[in-house]
Amino acid sequence: MKKLSVKKDVRCMACLSCVLACSEAFYKVRDPRKSCIQIVEKNGEPKVNSCLQCGKCMRTCEHEAITRNPKGVYMINKKKCVGCGKCVEACPMKVMVLNEDYASKCIACGICAKACPMEVLEVIENDK
Repeated sequence: MKKLSVKKDVRCMACLSCVLACSEAFYKVRDPRKSCIQIVEKNGEPKVNSCLQCGKCMRTCEHEAITRNPKGVYMINKKKCVGCGKCVEACPMKVMVLNEDYASKCIACGICAKACPMEVLEVIENDK
């Protein structure tokens, strides 16, 4: 399974480079609300929220717009998505984005990992 992972031995400094890189790559704007990765505060420290590739979004979608690819990444078919937002509500990490026409989510592309100056993020692939 391919997914974005947060390294345990490196600390996030909440610079938002990953967040802005994601929104810019997929929406051509530097807008944290349009990023599929978020930095939140937990116990007074910045924490990276990213897609777990858990499949709750797919199980919630009534339009079969979300499928799992051979690498284990859940993908949204923009042509099938009606923008109802049920998948966004179901996301336990709150990292799905709903725009005017469709939802979007992390596809483990690694753009955020490349943008992180602290190298907190990495795309991993395991045999799960």
